[in-house]
Amino acid sequence: MLLSIAEKWTVMCPHYAWLAAALVISLLGATLGTAAQAEPRAPGSPREVSSPTDDPYLWLEDVTGERALTWVRPQNAISTQELEASPEFDPIRKRLLAILDSRERIPYVSKHGAWCYNFWRDEKNVRGLWRRTSLAEFRKPQPAWETVLDVDKLAAAEKENWVWKGYQILYPSYDRCLVSLSRGGADACVMREFDLNTREFVTNGFYLPEAKSHVDWRNRDVLYVGTDFGPGSLTDSGYPRLVKEWKRGTALAQAALVFEGKPADVSVNAEVVHDHGYTYEFIRRGVTFFTSEEFLRQGDKGLGQ
Repeated sequence: MLLSIAEKWTVMCPHYAWLAAALVISLLGATLGTAAQAEPRAPGSPREVSSPTDDPYLWLEDVTGERALTWVRPQNAISTQELEASPEFDPIRKRLLAILDSRERIPYVSKHGAWCYNFWRDEKNVRGLWRRTSLAEFRKPQPAWETVLDVDKLAAAEKENWVWKGYQILYPSYDRCLVSLSRGGADACVMREFDLNTREFVTNGFYLPEAKSHVDWRNRDVLYVGTDFGPGSLTDSGYPRLVKEWKRGTALAQAALVFEGKPADVSVNAEVVHDHGYTYEFIRRGVTFFTSEEFLRQGDKGLGQ
């Protein structure tokens, strides 16, 4: 099953998304074979694809399109039936759930200022709790946690299928953060500014609609933003091609261009690093999946190619 298995694994444990991907890939070969049978070649037609426009399965690239979904649903049903018919399916499922819901798991934390933050999921908190505690409290066998954001309650209140995608806390005040949430675990996320003192989203704060965005704080009132700015702003891979500087209180359309990648690049993003009293502002250009170029921005000037 191409979609439902990946969704189930993402909901169960996003850290094992690679396993879902591997499973989808293994099933893809079989299901594409089914597609080939469903849409046979015309007599005398070449077996090899000479160009992308000749690809008879190019319509599957539109992963949210109705034609692709209509084909995928029965393939999911076939795979689901075959997987669940295995005598090993139910014991493995129960064992995995017991591991993922275990209270013996180590609550890994990231320290920001005086707080240690942890994202926790179990059978009662399916979407997860973003919580925090002090370092002294964390050292205890049973730390007392303070809930910062309950994603299950947020999803219910907003009637959205929110999946946690992470956060970026403002340095050095540690009182604001950028929270990323996706609908159903998709790559595209909604970004919202969050107040860590009131534990509420900031009214009229920084906000980005659903897109494959990449953001980072430059300072309290300025963000580095890579997102879908409109036609031509994304790479051929669908990720940000432009890095802009977005000032608080201004429209996203007014953000100033800092760096521009090429359409054939994988992605372009900015990252701000604070280290021993120094701040470094990097622009990363992903030329290919395995190669990249790193630029150090100094001052307020943009960067050329």
